[in-house]
Amino acid sequence: MINTRASSLRSLLFLICLLIAGVARGASGTVLVMGDSLSAGYGVPTEKAWVTLLQQRLDQQLSNDWNVINASISGETTDGGLRRLPKLLDQHRPDVVIIELGGNDGLRGFPPAVIADNLKQMIQLSRQAGARVLLAGIQMPPNYGPRYTEAFAAIYPRLAQSLSTALVPFILSGIYDQPGLMQGDAMHPNARAQPTLLENVWPVLKPLLTSPATDS
Repeated sequence: MINTRASSLRSLLFLICLLIAGVARGASGTVLVMGDSLSAGYGVPTEKAWVTLLQQRLDQQLSNDWNVINASISGETTDGGLRRLPKLLDQHRPDVVIIELGGNDGLRGFPPAVIADNLKQMIQLSRQAGARVLLAGIQMPPNYGPRYTEAFAAIYPRLAQSLSTALVPFILSGIYDQPGLMQGDAMHPNARAQPTLLENVWPVLKPLLTSPATDS
């Protein structure tokens, strides 16, 4: 009887030590980035792209086991992202999903209502899979006309408000209009701009790394 109690006590102490170690180490999980060329690092060395810098920051600042999966594809649209998302959610079971899509839809003149619906479905699918969601907004150049550019820009804050989703209003803020930060095509940020991309995302992302998931 005494040996049984001693064994149970040792087991309990071992479990407590594991829990304490887990708390000391901090939370861990997976961040899935669903983006286009802005997140795929088009024209930028992989080691300098903002998603790579994000992984480095997670490793350095949080000292835990967060893993970043970059599923971004240059040229990706919200329709393509929506079709790919279920398999990626099942494969990686992310804790946080960053959705940075819509720019290519806008450049092709897709209807804002269609873009918004695709993004809404992506947000809902991610939440149904137990993930927190960060929506990263983009804007169209003025040559698309005020009617379209205003309707497009309204997609992101409207979705964020209606679905209570974390929002980066404009991921290229402080970049697109600054000399020396865009590539020659005037559409893609260069290597110098990648730390600013991360700084635009980080303040909104960081709280999601410890907050509970929100059901849709």
